[in-house]
Amino acid sequence: MTPIRTERLILRNWEERDRALFHRINSDDRVMEFFPFRRNRAEADAKMDEFKATLDQQGFGWAAAEIAATGECIGFVGLSRTDDTPFMATGTIEIGWRLAPEFWGHGYVAEAAKAWLQYGFETMKLKEIVSFAVTANRRSTAVMERVGMRADPARDFDHPRVPDSHPQLKRHSFYSITAEEWASQKKAAR
Repeated sequence: MTPIRTERLILRNWEERDRALFHRINSDDRVMEFFPFRRNRAEADAKMDEFKATLDQQGFGWAAAEIAATGECIGFVGLSRTDDTPFMATGTIEIGWRLAPEFWGHGYVAEAAKAWLQYGFETMKLKEIVSFAVTANRRSTAVMERVGMRADPARDFDHPRVPDSHPQLKRHSFYSITAEEWASQKKAAR
């Protein structure tokens, strides 16, 4: 992938130096509070390799987010196909993120998400970008709202890959933004 620069961040492909951070964010109880699993180091390494390959092949995916001034990787933000989510239409593109807790509350996710929305609508020519999170995950849904996405309660769902052993994680709130909505918001911000 071609790196994307924002005011404070570089969104780029994964590098070997990112492995420890990637494992940490995929095994940390605070980061993974709304997920029914934690990844051990081998599982995290395999998932990071998968993310890297996807970025190499598609030019988009779950990209590493690096603070430009320090070179420190803080987590990931990106766009991804939802083809493995059974009820979503083929070709649906989701925006999502995961950061180490010490980087929460600094606006990094919103900054990176806005850059990815611009990439999705201007470069990929997408008609809609979606996002979803466990309904109780107010941190994530607040970011969705900050970047101009709107709740679409008619599309809320129980996630089919969340096991019955975690009923509190099944219900997901659905958000979306269309290319027209994004262009209108961009114009209004000028």
